[in-house]
Amino acid sequence: MNTFPLYLTDSATMFRRNVRHMRRYPMLFFIAGIPIVLLLLFVYVLGGTLGAGLGAGAGLGTGAAGRAAYIAYVVPGILLITVAGGGQGTAIAVAMDLTEGIVARFRTMPISRASFLTGHVLANVAQTMLAVLIVVLVALLIGFRPSTGPAEWLAATGLLALIALALTWICVALGMVTRSVEAASNLPMPLILLPFFGSGFVPTASMPDPLRWFADNQPFTPIMETLRRLLIGGDVGSTGLIAVAWCVAITVVGYAWAKRLFARDPSR
Repeated sequence: MNTFPLYLTDSATMFRRNVRHMRRYPMLFFIAGIPIVLLLLFVYVLGGTLGAGLGAGAGLGTGAAGRAAYIAYVVPGILLITVAGGGQGTAIAVAMDLTEGIVARFRTMPISRASFLTGHVLANVAQTMLAVLIVVLVALLIGFRPSTGPAEWLAATGLLALIALALTWICVALGMVTRSVEAASNLPMPLILLPFFGSGFVPTASMPDPLRWFADNQPFTPIMETLRRLLIGGDVGSTGLIAVAWCVAITVVGYAWAKRLFARDPSR
């Protein structure tokens, strides 16, 4: 029964189920709304001052400063917050399925068990990438001007999809490890805050040494730096490989954790 074709068919069914659920209880504009508010806040309220302090460590080239330069600098961090916000919605959706008893019903049906998890993951990645598109459009409207070509845009999109996949698997596990929807909504919050403790809003060179060490070595910093270089120019170099390695590692850990949690006793 647990054959690969059955898994694909059941995953497609679960994907459609979650898409219908998203249409009835839309979170898309909530997922995109908070990053847009943060983007406008940091650009128009803080961007003039923060942009004036950008130096060579910002990776924007010599002489880059001011609000226009800060828009280019801050967009990658805002995009990572968007992706993390999408993962938070998945944790809530999984927790709701568990607490409402639908998962227990699925366990009695002749379907691939892994399809339940895959359906949530694929639907959230699709929704998250749509939210990312909305945020990028708003960024373009307020002055974000990428200076690279289609190949770099394609690479940036692929990296965003990869980190969306990774964080979604982690959030699926977080949704299953909790005993309530309320707890599931709070557990992914550190993921949303990580860009603030990295190079998302200011260069790490401006931070105190202990915080700088953490910022330089946490997963989101190489991802944001890679996105920044892909979108506004610069040598990606080994930073891109580190970013992809972090995405793959997080995906593997999240998948293994979620699979183990789902396989345990449903009564928890």
